[in-house]
Amino acid sequence: MFGYYLDLALRSLKRTPILTGLMVLAIGLGIGASMTMLTVLHVMTDDPLPGRSAQLYTPHLDPLPLDHKRRGDSPDPTDDMTWPDAMALLKAHRAVRQAAMAGGSLLLRPARADLRPFYVAGRYATADFFALFGVPFERGSGWSAADDVAGAQVVVLSDTLARKLFGAADAVGQTVHLGEHDFRVVGVTADWAPKPLFYADQTGTQYSDADLFFLPLSVAVAQDLQTSGNRSGWVHGDDNSLTSANMTWLQYWAQLDTPAQVAAYRQYLVDYSAQQKALGRYQRPPTNAKLYGLMGWLAHENLVPDDVDLQLWLALGFLFVCMVNIVALLLAKFLRRTGEISVRRALGARRRDIFVQLGIESALIGVAGGALGLAIAQLGLWSIRQRPDDYAKLAQMDVPMLLGTLALAVAASVLAGLLPAWRACRVAPALQLKTT
Repeated sequence: MFGYYLDLALRSLKRTPILTGLMVLAIGLGIGASMTMLTVLHVMTDDPLPGRSAQLYTPHLDPLPLDHKRRGDSPDPTDDMTWPDAMALLKAHRAVRQAAMAGGSLLLRPARADLRPFYVAGRYATADFFALFGVPFERGSGWSAADDVAGAQVVVLSDTLARKLFGAADAVGQTVHLGEHDFRVVGVTADWAPKPLFYADQTGTQYSDADLFFLPLSVAVAQDLQTSGNRSGWVHGDDNSLTSANMTWLQYWAQLDTPAQVAAYRQYLVDYSAQQKALGRYQRPPTNAKLYGLMGWLAHENLVPDDVDLQLWLALGFLFVCMVNIVALLLAKFLRRTGEISVRRALGARRRDIFVQLGIESALIGVAGGALGLAIAQLGLWSIRQRPDDYAKLAQMDVPMLLGTLALAVAASVLAGLLPAWRACRVAPALQLKTT
């Protein structure tokens, strides 16, 4: 029966090409606009580390004095951590793995004569960074905790930077000159840049940044290497050094595998804050200490710009308007065929059969509209990629979104066809046959 209904639907659509084209265009425009913004929202809120994010947490302490005005009068603790607090948490080792880190930007002087010096962005981190986030290696490995303590002059390069500096040769064991110092390459990572770059400080470039090198944090502090990102101090005349207890600049992440570990770590943060308050260093309540999971942290930081949310609601509103128009067009189309429907009813077709036939016709319009909407969405995503926004380059439609586009188009058209189909099924056949 499906083949028969499909044939009837195709014949009906061919008889009214202009009306069919208008309906396909309406649903295509609505779907295209909606899927463009849904795709942007999807890539901006997607899990940056699938399979690992559920075990990653970031602790936040509150060392600010009571008379210090927070940014925007927020009740939340600072986003970053001071050096003494980060070292205390590392020493306590209350998590399965943990790492402190900060961004850096250094001048690299290549050994190759054909390359001029250039600045590279990277990360200063403690040894657990690579295992904590599951950073993949092409060659070599990261450094050890002993290297952290010893302040070893070692570096891990990204594959992109290693190829630029050394070509096809193995970079492990080579020497690179970063800043004013030489570092021995101990590993080369695969090009790895989670989007957003959740572990970086929130500087507004989480969707475009990528780390090209990794250095031991102890080396960065000992050599006072150039950091990038937020350095926030609150004591006038303080030395403003990286190890100051009155300046936040570090990010901190920990791996906690079970709910019991999460609860214990959250209590440890409160107890640590209470201890620091008893010592006179903290002034605010110990309960201000927070522990965020990875996805919870992204939600807390609200990385999706307000204009993206607004454009999404506008696109969905436009889709609703398109659906209302399709309802009106289908209602006019189906009611014009009451004579045909009455004949079929008189020959034994049930209301259910008529309803399925008209539903298949609506679905065909949705398939055609979905194909058009897919093309419009791709054009919309291309236009977004031309914008200077941080997230623009990520505006690419993946397979789930491709399938979602077609599914949404068919669902929208079938929903739009429910009322017209039901109304057409309610026509009294006897009255229509008498007047024909």
